Amino acid sequence: MKIYIVSVGQIKEKYLKDAIQEYSKRISKYAKVEFLTASDEAINDNPSDKEIEIIKKKEGEKILKLIPQNSYKIALDLKGEMLDSVALAKKFLDIFSYHNSNMTFIIGGSLGISKEVLDNCDYKLCFSPMTFPHQLMQVILLEQVYRAFKINNNETYHK
Repeated sequence: MKIYIVSVGQIKEKYLKDAIQEYSKRISKYAKVEFLTASDEAINDNPSDKEIEIIKKKEGEKILKLIPQNSYKIALDLKGEMLDSVALAKKFLDIFSYHNSNMTFIIGGSLGISKEVLDNCDYKLCFSPMTFPHQLMQVILLEQVYRAFKINNNETYHK
């Protein structure tokens, strides 16, 4: 069982790297975690709609090259389905039982995920209608992945 995290842009902040490392270590009891990173495109302060689409398309092409083919692909998208932690854990059981033992989570850059990438995904998941920095989203995602494994294994974890 493998969890892939495909994201755009390097994480530079030590506190985020530490949190990612901690949750990856916790998850390793249940699955191997692998990070695949695409470089982000330079963005002007006030890009036009056309520039935004061009940047998303370029980042999307890089993402598509990184996505492992033998996995269930989940895009983190504001238009995706919102689940609570228990429902997410149940979703994981469904994926592992009926679809694939590997999952790939896709976190886009600061402008989001291209249509091409979204069309390539099996499922779209929304954590919140709020916008989070994509670097912080890795920490939030890993915490919820860890929580889902704890729930599915009937192990205690703080609420």
